[in-house]
Amino acid sequence: MDLQAAMSIVESAVGDPQAGLPREVFLFVSRLTPLVNVDLLIQDLRGRTLLTWRDDEFYGTGWHVPGGIIRFKETFAERIAACAREELGCGASSEGPPLMVVQGISPQATRGHAIAFLYRCRLFGAPEEARRATSNRPSAGQWRWHDGAPPDLLDAQRGYAPLL
Repeated sequence: MDLQAAMSIVESAVGDPQAGLPREVFLFVSRLTPLVNVDLLIQDLRGRTLLTWRDDEFYGTGWHVPGGIIRFKETFAERIAACAREELGCGASSEGPPLMVVQGISPQATRGHAIAFLYRCRLFGAPEEARRATSNRPSAGQWRWHDGAPPDLLDAQRGYAPLL
């Protein structure tokens, strides 16, 4: 089979790329090109930062700034709103241009290169209370307000620590 025929098979399995890629295709693409994502810096009136717990096979376990990879033909604003809905159960929007643009290159081949745009965001409503981390052993997807950068902040987001 030639490369064009193989690509046609993969493309037919994708469906609508705006809805996200099948996991196998996404991981394959991430081995070939940098991924572009948005990260949401959400702070309350007391200066605390909202972080979510992650347990990820590529980046490890710890707290991180909510965020996600931009889908095909999706705007920054659309991904910010989708991340807030998916991770926090509420709406959000950015409060201006990105605060930082960070390039991350990791040793692994899969998901080894990302370009992240950090936006200061405001929430529309409160994060979903059922997702609040109430124990010292949070589960993936739970959120908590933090005063400063926690010691178990994911290494990939250590560059954000001064803003937290």
